[in-house]
Amino acid sequence: MIRPDAEVSGRLTEAPSGAPPIPRVDVDPFSNEFFENPYPAHEALREAGPVVHLDKWNVYAVARYAEVHAVLNDPLTFCSSRGVGLSDFAKEKPWRPPSLILEADPPAHTRTRAVLSRVLSPAVMKQIRDRFVDAAEVKIDRLLAKGSVDAVADLAEAYPLSVFPDAVGLRQEGRDHLLPYAGVVFNAFGPPNELRQTAIERSQPHQAYVQEQCQRHNLAPGGFGACIHARVDAGDITEAEAPMLVRSLLSAGIDTTVNGLGAAIYCLARFPEEWARLRSNPTLARNAFEEAIRFESPVQTFFRTTTKDVDIGGHGVREGEKILMFLGAANRDPRRWADPDRYDITRKTSGHVGFGSGIHMCVGQLVARLEGEAMLAALARKVATIEITGPVKRRYNNTLRGLESLPITLKAA
Repeated sequence: MIRPDAEVSGRLTEAPSGAPPIPRVDVDPFSNEFFENPYPAHEALREAGPVVHLDKWNVYAVARYAEVHAVLNDPLTFCSSRGVGLSDFAKEKPWRPPSLILEADPPAHTRTRAVLSRVLSPAVMKQIRDRFVDAAEVKIDRLLAKGSVDAVADLAEAYPLSVFPDAVGLRQEGRDHLLPYAGVVFNAFGPPNELRQTAIERSQPHQAYVQEQCQRHNLAPGGFGACIHARVDAGDITEAEAPMLVRSLLSAGIDTTVNGLGAAIYCLARFPEEWARLRSNPTLARNAFEEAIRFESPVQTFFRTTTKDVDIGGHGVREGEKILMFLGAANRDPRRWADPDRYDITRKTSGHVGFGSGIHMCVGQLVARLEGEAMLAALARKVATIEITGPVKRRYNNTLRGLESLPITLKAA
């Protein structure tokens, strides 16, 4: 375990224009040790200063809520087009064609984002809501019949995979590529460690599947994918852009929801008083999911690149520097949240950065929230107890925080 008092080395890095020097911190946020328990390091990073320098990967980082929120909401100063991972697209070739959503800046981002926002609008969510709710009810009934299940494979993965690909309009064959592909995408945002290298080396079959499924002729009429391609006919996007936007849905539409659901179930199993509160009032399901996103932060980190010399919390950072945002640390910053290390399903979670913030806020957040609410409400209505009955294993990923296995026993209400 990393000790908080071991994090800050006391060394300082140079700062331009006579600004105060920036604390240097000896933390590797892409190590297995960090993945297992990031919270002591998060605290040390927040306490070290508003911005720190991470010696391991020679990048700057922000871990306090105020600075993370500020960076997310200033895309002109902190750009995404040079990559939201450690790789700087101005200096090296991306491992795949950059995303038109995640790795783009205005005005290009504004145009393509508008298309996805229309395809995934609140009105569309209303149309698919009953289908998602019914699927959650069926899933819980089947799990209750089994009794003992793995909350990751049997629920957190199985439920999104049963509803989201259908909503996109994917064919049945080959859907087993979706989770590995998303894992590759999020590992690739990290440094050239073993996780990233191995993921990319093994990615070809998953990339090939996704590329093929994103083509118009492979997508069922009426699904999200077909609706994206229809915007070509309307003149909003080009034929070349449409498959790239469908790819964005498949890159980020499942893994984040899987980890969010896993986090919520893990929280409810560990906090019986909150589970009792949810059971007595299933309308809290949406907020219980939202609080799990804040509490566990399935998306832990993203990078931006400075477009000019900038002041962060009184410290000078030069143009062209990578800034690592610790979303998970911001979501537990006591400067922003009262009792931040407590899971509280009645907390006012508005403002958390678990889905990002600003113009790059998760475009699929409405789908994720629908799935989270539907599943937790079904659990609350049908399940009396959730008991962890085996060793909990974490899944290591350079960007995502989630579980590999969560053995539980469910008892019917």
